[in-house]
Amino acid sequence: MMYLAELIIVDQEKNTASRPAHLQYISDLYEAGSVFEAGPFLDKTGGLVIYNCDSEEEALHLANEDPAVTSGARTVNVRAWQPLAFPISGQ
Repeated sequence: MMYLAELIIVDQEKNTASRPAHLQYISDLYEAGSVFEAGPFLDKTGGLVIYNCDSEEEALHLANEDPAVTSGARTVNVRAWQPLAFPISGQ
């Protein structure tokens, strides 16, 4: 199942310091198959990570262990997400 994690920057200085560890963490999870996609918001207020996990608890754990979160640089909100299967027919 997919889970969206919105990581909002609350401390820019801590965010700058934790960014390399944050990117490595997300990259490692991607390599392990636990991250489907990730990227920053263009308004520079934070970013989005889409986790591919078996449970919401697992997604919450991964999101809360992100160095950007543990450092206090960002807050996180996780929600379950269901992608649509395209093309959609027979509406």
